[in-house]
Amino acid sequence: MDSTNLAAFVKSLSQNFSKARKTNINALSLSVLYMLLGFFISTTLSTIPGQTGDWGIIGAAIIVTFYERISQQTYPLRLGKNFKKIIIHRVNYIKIGILYGLFVDAFKLGS
Repeated sequence: MDSTNLAAFVKSLSQNFSKARKTNINALSLSVLYMLLGFFISTTLSTIPGQTGDWGIIGAAIIVTFYERISQQTYPLRLGKNFKKIIIHRVNYIKIGILYGLFVDAFKLGS
């Protein structure tokens, strides 16, 4: 059976996609995306309870509690599989984004 242009295009597209998945620039862009997601989460969590003015301490306590629970659940795991490493790295990037967002909010309030 002859190869059609569509089959050649799909094969070329799949090869290019598999090559793109293996590059480090893809990992860099995903890490930046997850940090921005964490930044968005921290901004959301710090502004919603802060609307009333009396929920600031309780909101911070909830954020820190979730932050520490995530650390408690992820770090004792054995890192045998590559999938677990990827998930832990993504969660850590989200945590870095949350911490960065909280620092930015603290500097905004301090100025």
